Amino acid sequence: MRKWLVSLRGDQSQQELADKIGMSQSGYALIETGSRRPSVETAKKIASALGFDWTRFFESEGNS
Repeated sequence: MRKWLVSLRGDQSQQELADKIGMSQSGYALIETGSRRPSVETAKKIASALGFDWTRFFESEGNS
């Protein structure tokens, strides 16, 4: 589970964010739970929407 990502999403629903970045809610949920690593393109879209450095997705969980 990427708790940091859930925290950054805040009050916005998964569906709202997924719509904003052009992906399915289920696909976004897999990224948020840590079951799937996003592509660089998707990581950049999520990071832009939530205001963080996209490379955070590719750091080890201990550095997050």
